[in-house]
Amino acid sequence: MIGPALVAEIRRLFEIEGWRPNTIARQLGVHHGTVRRALGREGIELRRVQRASAIDPFVGFLQETLERHPDLSASVLWEMVRRRGYPGGMDHFRHRVAELDLRPRRVREAFLDLRTLPGEQAQVDWASIGTREVRGGQRRLLAFVMVLSYSRQLFVRFFHDERLPSLLAGHVFAFEAFGGAPRVILYDNPRTIVLERRGQAIRFQPRLLELADAYGFELRPVPPRRANEKGRVERAIRYLRSSFLPLRGSLSITELNREIGPWCREVAQTRPWPQDRRRTVAQAFAEERPRLLRLPPAPFPWPEQLPVPVSPSAQVRFDGNRYSVPPELVGRQLLLVADLEQVRLIDGAREIASHPRSFERNQIVEDPAHTAAIRGAKRLARLHRGQDRLLRLVPKAEELLVRLAERQHRLATAVDELLDLLDDHGIDALAAAIDEALKAGSPHPATVRMILDRRQRSARQPVQLALGLPERIRDLVVTPHRLDRYDPEKGQ
Repeated sequence: MIGPALVAEIRRLFEIEGWRPNTIARQLGVHHGTVRRALGREGIELRRVQRASAIDPFVGFLQETLERHPDLSASVLWEMVRRRGYPGGMDHFRHRVAELDLRPRRVREAFLDLRTLPGEQAQVDWASIGTREVRGGQRRLLAFVMVLSYSRQLFVRFFHDERLPSLLAGHVFAFEAFGGAPRVILYDNPRTIVLERRGQAIRFQPRLLELADAYGFELRPVPPRRANEKGRVERAIRYLRSSFLPLRGSLSITELNREIGPWCREVAQTRPWPQDRRRTVAQAFAEERPRLLRLPPAPFPWPEQLPVPVSPSAQVRFDGNRYSVPPELVGRQLLLVADLEQVRLIDGAREIASHPRSFERNQIVEDPAHTAAIRGAKRLARLHRGQDRLLRLVPKAEELLVRLAERQHRLATAVDELLDLLDDHGIDALAAAIDEALKAGSPHPATVRMILDRRQRSARQPVQLALGLPERIRDLVVTPHRLDRYDPEKGQ
């Protein structure tokens, strides 16, 4: 594209000085095709002998193709004619297509200066801010941005995702900050808003329709590739990136959300209002605020709700973390309700757990009461397993345990001691010793042990000593090794 001054000089040299196009091109340092096109657009006909060109047979095909697809690049067109027999190279083809000026003239679209009435419209978009390091990994950081089209009043809230619950929360918080809702909101066409679109036939996300119905505004996705219709929120995002974020690049999402509200009120509101730079955004918003739609008596219930199964470890998974529940709910399905502060777990009509929400990664959020209950359940299960084994092998031990319970002794300790004696002395010896202890009126594991030791001494057998091995190593199998290699006589 050459400027009007150069076009005028080309015309002067051609008409006044009588220079030929190639001479003009050499002296002005431009391509001779540029000179010929400039003269042709000035209505000057160049009389020259048209030499045959390899592209001539393909001109009709190229014109027809460009009429249907005017944006096709020269490289794509060259590939198409090359497959149809064009022998020339890419550079020569590109030059000849430009020289022949085959592309249809594009009429540039004129954009109106879109002005809206107070309270009429808002525009919404997401801005990606990068990532933030959290315990256990990284999380995305995004800004939900809503701007009132008339006053340019700005609302921003930071989230770790742009899923539907975050989108709904952004709307509810923005309406509360504005003190009302606009009548129309413009959007792009993401899946969180538009499920399907065929021209003007649009199928919206059902929850977003419920939100729009609750506040009385109209959902209006702009046509694809029409960014000019959402230019105010795009400019607001650029303003956010240049004014707010540079000094806060290392802040967490909590710190960003703590600072963005005062910044919108104290900094963004003081910028000049574009329609009348003698006024501020704050003054225009004061005019617009009474025209907004009145808010409903209660905010829209935006928190996320989804069914979750309880794992064998008495936990549920949500948003990359795990939350504890009482152990008796293992295997059940609960309703999880999550907002930005809290995760609640519901069983029917009863709330059975509540945790502060974690935005970290791979963390376990536990209630101490739940972990204590799990430990108690494990101890009880261990007691039941040991007691079942004892009573199955030595039924007489049941009477001894009943007597101990009547005297308020710890049954778990008694079961462990009797199992040790069972492993050391066998079933018959333990049963006989328990029977003797019961007849003697001393139903206690210590009495049973004393009876077994006495009988061993009478039989001149070595007394079994309790080693107190931990349960986890009692079942270890040790492979013996030959000891004859250590015999001193064989070693000589």
